[in-house]
Amino acid sequence: MFFYYLMPIVFIIGIMGIALEDVIKVNKAATAVGMSILLWLIFLLNAEHFFVINPPKHIAEYTKVFPQLAEMSVHDVAFDFLELHLVKGLGDVSTTLFFVLGSMAIIDVVDSHGGFSIISHSIKSNGQRRLLWILSLVTFFMSILLGNLPTVIVLVSIVRKLIPERKARMVFASMIVIAANAGGSCSPIGDVTTLLLWTGGNVTALHQLTTLFVPSFVMLLLPLSIATMMLPKGAVVTREVLDPINVNPRMRQTVLLVGLGSLAMVPVLQTLIQLPPFMGVLLGLVILWVITDRMYADSHDEALQNLRVQRVFSRVDISTVLFFLGILMSVQALVVTGQLTIMANLLNDTCANENVIAVVLGVLSSFLDNVALVSATMGMYPLQPDGVFAVDSSFWTLLAYCAVTGGSILIIGSAAGVTVMGMEKIGFVYYLKRFTPLALLGFFAGVMVYMLMT
Repeated sequence: MFFYYLMPIVFIIGIMGIALEDVIKVNKAATAVGMSILLWLIFLLNAEHFFVINPPKHIAEYTKVFPQLAEMSVHDVAFDFLELHLVKGLGDVSTTLFFVLGSMAIIDVVDSHGGFSIISHSIKSNGQRRLLWILSLVTFFMSILLGNLPTVIVLVSIVRKLIPERKARMVFASMIVIAANAGGSCSPIGDVTTLLLWTGGNVTALHQLTTLFVPSFVMLLLPLSIATMMLPKGAVVTREVLDPINVNPRMRQTVLLVGLGSLAMVPVLQTLIQLPPFMGVLLGLVILWVITDRMYADSHDEALQNLRVQRVFSRVDISTVLFFLGILMSVQALVVTGQLTIMANLLNDTCANENVIAVVLGVLSSFLDNVALVSATMGMYPLQPDGVFAVDSSFWTLLAYCAVTGGSILIIGSAAGVTVMGMEKIGFVYYLKRFTPLALLGFFAGVMVYMLMT
């Protein structure tokens, strides 16, 4: 039993190492990947023990698929079980990694062509406070349509063009995380967790949008009102004028439209033909790849050659991708060994009210993977024809809100937050001191508004 309880301890120490990156001077990607390897190593060295004490449904499902395992020793079955779930977990995680990698590559291609300059130049306001409101509201509504992860990548890239001052830009970037998660919570395609609940039949799209729009908007407005005070009154933006590459204006517009259009089509293709999101993103990247290759194939200008997609990959922040790999594979280890299921059952025994469970899961999603939490919750509470766990019930609707907006409480609590953390190098402690209290205030305010509305 020692090694079984050692795993959550290792996970907590790893999360603390990520949080204290600036103190221990170790990159968060190295900590996350090392944590995942250590967790799977503990599982590997004690596979037989974990297999025996694992929840019965895992064993039953496994042996039902592979009936020949009944003739094998427990030791051999345990290692086959580990290998299967390690490969399966890596497959599930890789879809997220390729989505992030493809999105970052598309954004880099658009940015290197000066595409975001078109958008930034169309925003005429120079007042920092007014601009913070404009960009936060744009982020909120774009997240409803595009999803929170592509939205933060686009908006942070625009902020880079508008605000060269790092201190002010960190305020904008942090608010973009909160706004993106707020908008994503009221849309069935706004976050991976809401997509799970929608495709699983737990909530319907129209019900989620109409019921959660007001609470989600409150979740944005309260932190935004306070964050405005972080910017000096009367402060203006000193716009950065930078256009070193002579890109054809028509080409610039084409790349912008194709890039943003391909991101916008991801949820559409997912809805219409069930195309996985990572394939939709890679499809858009392929289209940009063909366009840039054809345009610059005969050019001898090295600056233009650097705009081709194959050159972009050398500029993509691989450490961010590896950080995702480490975090998500660590959570997979906890899921396979039954740690999250035990936690969910303990939560069920402790909290009698289903709405309290949804709120607690939302808070937990600030440092645990919300996809794993929601998946475990859906497994614990099967859909019922009526009652507490029926379609569009208060529990599932509130869970959609809490699981997404709870990710704003910590910078590492959501894919959007982790991406912005990598793009803008926002420190965990910086966000914790300045924006965690605001996100908590907005989170609970949204919950109260939801309770009053239902």
